[in-house]
Amino acid sequence: MICGTIWIRRCGAHMPDFLLEQAAQANGCSQIAGVDEVGRGPLCGPVTAAAVILNSDDIPDGLNDSKKLLAKKRAALYDEILARAQVGIGHATVAEIDDINILQASHLAMIRAIDNLPIQPDYVLIDGNRAPKALQISHETVVKGDAKSASIAAASIVAKITRDAIMAALDAECPGYDWAKNAGYPTADHLEALKRLGVTPHHRRSFKPVHNMLYQEK
Repeated sequence: MICGTIWIRRCGAHMPDFLLEQAAQANGCSQIAGVDEVGRGPLCGPVTAAAVILNSDDIPDGLNDSKKLLAKKRAALYDEILARAQVGIGHATVAEIDDINILQASHLAMIRAIDNLPIQPDYVLIDGNRAPKALQISHETVVKGDAKSASIAAASIVAKITRDAIMAALDAECPGYDWAKNAGYPTADHLEALKRLGVTPHHRRSFKPVHNMLYQEK
């Protein structure tokens, strides 16, 4: 049976649950992956996506949108997700972001995350309102999915922890931009450092602040 699109009406704010996954299971699917990405807004570094297939009998407690979690709780949940779920991670590089644009690069990272799952899903829940055009698996987009679906929330946690670690490593390689704290986002300190220290190979040249600086230099 091919899994079709499933619609569930939701009212009010609440913690992410497993209802969308259960609806897909009721429609004949057995391996449902939640997919989310992090890193569209930063001026530097890759965009990172994660795909997570939760075990319906062993879901970690407290899953939520990664942005709503304290760092200690997020780190603890990350460890639990890796130990108790199927996880795939994918990235799109700065060069790919500049070449195909950030939206398409985000979708590329999502496809890579799904492909890197140890078990291939038969249904995918994707955070946002657009799915990658290359995705051939039955799927559903979920606006603000990291606040609705436990699987997408888990993916958001894995993606954020993974990318934050990458940015911390890049911060050690290129000190002065405070990437370990700002993760490459255009904070006042990052923008000031960009003017003072210049553009690094890790900066996205297609993004306006970086592009404008390079143009002014020319």
